[in-house]
Amino acid sequence: MYLCNQQELVMMWIKDVFSVALAAAPWLLMGFVTAGVIKGIVAEHTLQRWVGGQGLLATSRAALMGMPLPLCSCGAIPTALALHRGGAGRGPTTAFLIGTPGVGVDSMAITYALLGPVMLVARVLAALLTAIVTGLLVAVGGGAVPAAPAASACGSCCGADETVYLEATAITEASLGKRLAGGIRYAFTDLLDDISTWLLVGLLLAGLLVTLVPPTSLAGVGSGWLAMLVMAVVGIPLYICATAATPVAAALLMTGVSPGTVLVFMLAGPITSIATLGVFRREMGSAALLWYMAGVIGMSVLMGWLLDRLVVYLEIDVSAQARAVTELLPHWLEVAALVILLALAIRPIRRLLGRVVR
Repeated sequence: MYLCNQQELVMMWIKDVFSVALAAAPWLLMGFVTAGVIKGIVAEHTLQRWVGGQGLLATSRAALMGMPLPLCSCGAIPTALALHRGGAGRGPTTAFLIGTPGVGVDSMAITYALLGPVMLVARVLAALLTAIVTGLLVAVGGGAVPAAPAASACGSCCGADETVYLEATAITEASLGKRLAGGIRYAFTDLLDDISTWLLVGLLLAGLLVTLVPPTSLAGVGSGWLAMLVMAVVGIPLYICATAATPVAAALLMTGVSPGTVLVFMLAGPITSIATLGVFRREMGSAALLWYMAGVIGMSVLMGWLLDRLVVYLEIDVSAQARAVTELLPHWLEVAALVILLALAIRPIRRLLGRVVR
């Protein structure tokens, strides 16, 4: 009897994992394509022009410019360092370092698929405001800037070697078509390789939460200032990319965690990591790091609290919105998108397909 119950739980878990994966696959596929297009058209001089300067306008530009780029928190480090050592101020550099991993076109797509339009808008606005406010805090209160170390800083904390984004997006004599093709190739090789393991972990954990935790069971403990503060503090040292965090966030929402607390998790986890904190302190100094952490924690909790108040005031059922989005696309399209993503994520199959296409 006990063995049968275990087998039933495993089958339920597998079913829930595939359910989440099917709902996310078409939107995730679209997000990768969009990320590849952005990769192909954004050039070095554009980044330097937007991120250069000081003050509110430059910081806001840096946050906006970084948000659609297909980089995780560790992947954003070499780009941010190159921009900072190229003349960008601490405020814009910090805003870029937060806005870039906080949300991207791939995570936007999967957020809409699994959490609905309200959570998508909340995530984008919260990431933008967190980047801007934290950038300004670091710029004003960061103290003296330490001398730049001779060596670069990141290594391979994402699970794959990260190249400097500026070098990959520099203007060349290649045609737009070739740059777009290169961007798409990057999205479905380097970018997919960087997040595929974490995305799988996120899907497995999301399925486990849905299977083992009854709906609304965490409603009493998954809301309020304390829950949000704990979520922010726990999320800061972790490394989970914005895309991989989304299935876990969807599962937390289904188990009764408030939308605001879920938003805090989606902000604090992807925005930073141990690697980010270490590099930031080395480049900007200890005082700047304290303002950085205060900005990320404070703004994440504030944005979560405001979202919970807004959802209650407007009587928005976020869970119902998420369920409605998953019903928009036909089942055959979800299956086809998932098959394509799996084929591209498995390197031997991807190489075989590449040889066939050639």
